Amino acid sequence: MNYGFIKVASAVPTVHLADCRQNVIEMESLIAQAEGRGVEIIVFPELCVTGYTCQDLLRQQLLLDAVEHDMMHLLDFTRQLDIISIVGLPIVADDVLLNCAAVIQKGRILGIVPKTYLPNTGEAYEKRWFVPSQELRPTTLHFAGCTIRVSSSPQIFRTCDGVAFGVELGEDVWSPTPPSTDLALAGAELVFNLSASSELVGKHAYLKKLMAQQSARTITGYVYSGAGYGESTQDVVYGGDALIYENGTLLAEGERFSLDSRMQMAEVDVDRLRSERRNNTMFMNAQRTMMGKETEVVEAETIQPRDFVLERSVDPMPFIPTADRMQESCEEIFNIQVMGLAKRLVHTHVKTAIVGVSGGLDSTMALLVCVKTFDKLKRDRKDIIGVTMPGFGTTGRTYANALSLMKSLGITMREIKIGQSVLQHFEDIGQDADNHDVTYENAQARERTQILMDLANKLNGLVVGTGDLSELALGWATYNGDHMSMYDVNASVPKTLMQHLVRYVAQNMNETIGRTLLDIVDTPISPELTPADEQGNIKQKTEDLVGPYELHDFFLYYFLRYGFSPRKIFVLAQKAFGGTTTTGEGRKHYDDETIIHWLQTFCRRFFSQQFKRSCLPDGPKVGSVSLSPRGDWRMPSDAVSTLWLREIEALGKKATV
Repeated sequence: MNYGFIKVASAVPTVHLADCRQNVIEMESLIAQAEGRGVEIIVFPELCVTGYTCQDLLRQQLLLDAVEHDMMHLLDFTRQLDIISIVGLPIVADDVLLNCAAVIQKGRILGIVPKTYLPNTGEAYEKRWFVPSQELRPTTLHFAGCTIRVSSSPQIFRTCDGVAFGVELGEDVWSPTPPSTDLALAGAELVFNLSASSELVGKHAYLKKLMAQQSARTITGYVYSGAGYGESTQDVVYGGDALIYENGTLLAEGERFSLDSRMQMAEVDVDRLRSERRNNTMFMNAQRTMMGKETEVVEAETIQPRDFVLERSVDPMPFIPTADRMQESCEEIFNIQVMGLAKRLVHTHVKTAIVGVSGGLDSTMALLVCVKTFDKLKRDRKDIIGVTMPGFGTTGRTYANALSLMKSLGITMREIKIGQSVLQHFEDIGQDADNHDVTYENAQARERTQILMDLANKLNGLVVGTGDLSELALGWATYNGDHMSMYDVNASVPKTLMQHLVRYVAQNMNETIGRTLLDIVDTPISPELTPADEQGNIKQKTEDLVGPYELHDFFLYYFLRYGFSPRKIFVLAQKAFGGTTTTGEGRKHYDDETIIHWLQTFCRRFFSQQFKRSCLPDGPKVGSVSLSPRGDWRMPSDAVSTLWLREIEALGKKATV
C-alpha cells in the first residue's frame, strides 16, 4: 500500500471446461501481468480452476485430483511473485464437496473460504454437488502440499501493510445477510467476490446496483469477478463481469461478452474508507454485533516495496456535480438555501431582506437565493433591499452589473457611497488614506457591514450574508466586516461550485439577466478594496494574493472530508492538476512547485484564521463539507500548524532534488 492506496484487479480468464491445467495457465498469465503492473491482490471467478459449469463432472475423482495437482503448479508459479491471488475451486473436506475460494501467496495457501449460500433454483443447482459452509464441521485439510484449517467462521486476511480483506462467493452477496457484512464489521476493508452469474435482460444493471449498495453499506472496496467466455452455454450465458467499487462508487468496469481473457485494475483508497468508518457512528455501533463471534485472522506474507505511480483518475473539482447530475444538484442546492432562509425570515418575523450587492460572485448568489425565497413565500420582491456601496476600489464593470442585476430582478435598489464616511474614519483614527494597508481595506468592509446592519434595524430586516466556504477556509474575510451577517446562505458553498450555480441560473433566466450573470462569473474575483488600475480595471485580484480557488477547494475537500495529510493531498493534486497546459474546459494545470506553494498557504491560513470561523453566523449546510463551529468543524482557535507545515516543507525539499 502506498499513500493509502492498494492496487487490486478483477480478472476474467477464458475458461476451458474441466481442463484444470489450461485454466491454471490462463490464470498464471493474468497474475504475471497484474504483478508486473503493481497489483497487490487479484481475484478470479468462481470455480475458475475447473470451470463453473462442469455440473456432474464435479463428482469425478479424476477431475478433483487434477484440481489439486494443478493447484500445486499455480502455487509454485506464485512462489517468487509479490501478489496475493484469490481463485475458485472445488475442495473435498470430510467427505463433502465445498465450493471454495483459495487465497494464495508466495507458494502457499493462506486460507480456504467455503461458499455460504448455494443457489438451487432455476438454472442454478449447486446443492446437487456442494454443501454450504454452515454444514461444515471445522476441519484441517492437507491439500496441494499445504495444511489448512477450514471452517464456517468469518476469515479476515491481513496484508503486511495492515490492509484487511475478506472473501465471499457469488450468491452470498445476493442473500439478505451477506457474509461481507459480517466481514466488514469484523474489520475487512476490502471484499472480493468470486462469482458465476448468468446473464439475463436487466440483470447486469441490478447487479451493479447491488454491488454499489453493498460497497456503500459496508464502507468497503468491493472487487467482483464473474465467469465469462468458455463456460457452457447449454442453457445460459456468462458475460464475464469485472467490477471494482469503493464505498459505492464504481472505479472500474470491464467489457462483457469478450472472447479473450481480460483484467480490470484500480487503486482503492483505503485511507478514505478508514476515514469514512471513523466518522460513521452507525458503522461503529453495528460493529458491536460482532462481539463474541469467532473470527479467524490470517496474516499474509511480507512483500517487497515497489515504486508507486497513481493511475486512478482524480477529479480536480471534487465539489462540482457530474454533468449528468448538474441540473438536479443545482436545483437541490438552491432549494436547501431557499428553505433555510425562508425559515429564518418567517421565524424572526422580519419584513425585509438586506443584502449588499457588489456585482461580484458571492453577493450575486446571495441575491438570487433571496429572490427565490421571496417568490416561494409569495412575498413582494420589493421587500428585498439590494444595497450597492461603491468604495475606493469599485470598478465600472462590477458597479454596472450590480445595478443591472437588481433592476432586472425587480428588487428595491439602494446606493450608498462609503468614501466620505471611510475618510472621516481614517481622520478619526489617524490613518493615512494613501497607505493602502490592511486598515485601509478593512475599514471599508466594516463600514459596509455597519450600513447593512443599521438598515436592517431601520427597515425591520435581516442581513443576508454572502461569504462562501472557500473564503471561510482561508479566512479571506474582514473580521466583523463581511465576516458577519444575520444568516449566511453561502456558508457551505465553495467558490468553484458557486460559479457553476450562477451559470446554471443564467441558463434559466431571460437574456438580459443571463448576460449579466455570465459577465459576473467571468469577472476576476476581487474584494475591490484598493483602487483600480489606470484603465479602470480590477487591480486587486484575490487569486493572485491567496492562490487559485480551484486548488484551495481541492485541498479543502480532502483535508476536511477525509482528514488526509498534506503528503496524500499533494499526490492527489499531482494527478488532478499535473502538467503545464490548460484543459479544454479552461482549468489550469499546475507543476509540483506551484501545488506545494499554495498547499503551504492553505494550511498556514486555515490554522491561523480559525478564530473567524469560531463565531460564524448561522447558515445552511448544502454538501458533505462545512465549517460550521456548531456542527462539522470544531477546532481550537489557537491550534498550531507545525505538523502540517513540516510535512509540506519536506515535500518541497523532495520536489527540488
